[in-house]
Amino acid sequence: MPNPVTPVSNSTLSVSSLNRLVRECLEATFPLTWVGGEISNLTYAASGHVYFSLKDASAQVRCVMWRSRAQLLGWRLENGQKIEARALVSFYEPRGEFQLNIEAIRRAGQGDLFERFLRLKAQLESEGLFASESKRPLPDFPRHLGIVTSLQAAALRDVLTTLHRRAPHLRLSLFPCPVQGEGAGEKIAAALGQASLSSCDTIILCRGGGSIEDLWAFNEECVARAIRASAVPVVAGVGHETDFTIADFAADLRAPTPTAAAELASPDRDALLGRLAELQRQLARRMERSIAEQQQRLDWLGTRLLHPAERIGQRRQELELLARRLGQSLGRQIENQQLRLQTVSQRHAKARPQPAKLGEHLGHLHYRLHSQLRWQISQQAGKLKALASGLSQLDPHAVLARGYTLVIAPDGRAVRDATQLEAGDLLKLSFARGSAQATVNQVVVTDEAV
Repeated sequence: MPNPVTPVSNSTLSVSSLNRLVRECLEATFPLTWVGGEISNLTYAASGHVYFSLKDASAQVRCVMWRSRAQLLGWRLENGQKIEARALVSFYEPRGEFQLNIEAIRRAGQGDLFERFLRLKAQLESEGLFASESKRPLPDFPRHLGIVTSLQAAALRDVLTTLHRRAPHLRLSLFPCPVQGEGAGEKIAAALGQASLSSCDTIILCRGGGSIEDLWAFNEECVARAIRASAVPVVAGVGHETDFTIADFAADLRAPTPTAAAELASPDRDALLGRLAELQRQLARRMERSIAEQQQRLDWLGTRLLHPAERIGQRRQELELLARRLGQSLGRQIENQQLRLQTVSQRHAKARPQPAKLGEHLGHLHYRLHSQLRWQISQQAGKLKALASGLSQLDPHAVLARGYTLVIAPDGRAVRDATQLEAGDLLKLSFARGSAQATVNQVVVTDEAV
């Protein structure tokens, strides 16, 4: 257990600080604890919170249950009830009062039963007994309902009244069994087995409300297994809306009350009759509309129905019209072909050879060709004469004829400068007529050459 909060010595605490330290110490010291006692001074506040005192023969303690928790209780508290509350020990600072913050409440003596309920629920759930995929849908239009309950149960009267009001046409079979007390679970399971073997379409398992001890027969394992073994769907309407039993989880459909179970298992006869009447009206309207449409079609077909002589006359007129159109079409085609033939004949006449005109044209072309050739020859002769004159002026032999000599060095190049020669070089001399060889004895370089 944690150490309590110890204030620093020689310091003065305010009242609010002291109350806060006390609250923190209590809440840190005591975990959530089940506390048993009797309810007194019960008050349901307008805010939804519930205030009361929990007492025994020697002491009492103030308690508060917040609205969020009270809404989940499922039943109404009353003064004098013996309960077991799961509470957090706390301290109300503004008034300096010790109190319990209640998290959950159960009737006294129900703790063990509730634990057994949770263990069995977890076991059967792990086996897949409550799996949604195994739930069977109820028939839309059942003919025979089986009711498993006690003959003395007030729930039976509610179920029969509801069924008589909603579906008086249904056949009902009652499979009586005790719904509480020693051995009631086995007898309920046996009654479910008998109902499953009958011709029932659906089984209603019902009982009125009560404490967990009163409803314990519906928390027996044998009842849950009998529900799942049934050959037809089972609707469970056990207790009030806030009561939950193992049978509710095992059933194919859970109803909040026995009356609701009867409503879920049976179709509403008045609603069905109303729906049937509406379908009849729709069928009548559709038949009337279909007959009217067929009559309209018959009238239309009647306007198309003609006497054979009249139909022959129409066909004769159509044939004459077609004959005229054929004649006109043939006439147009003949005219088109004649125009085409005339056009081709004209083109053919234009394309036919004419020797006289071609000969005249050929003579003209021959004359033009000779005239052009003479002019071209004259032009080219003048150009040739001018080129020959220019070439004769550039002819080296003409220069040699005037007394000049062409000197060729040993490397085959023409000598233009004395500096290209050395004494002893063998030169070739070319004249206008003939050639000679000479040897250089001396090279004289003039100032102009330098």
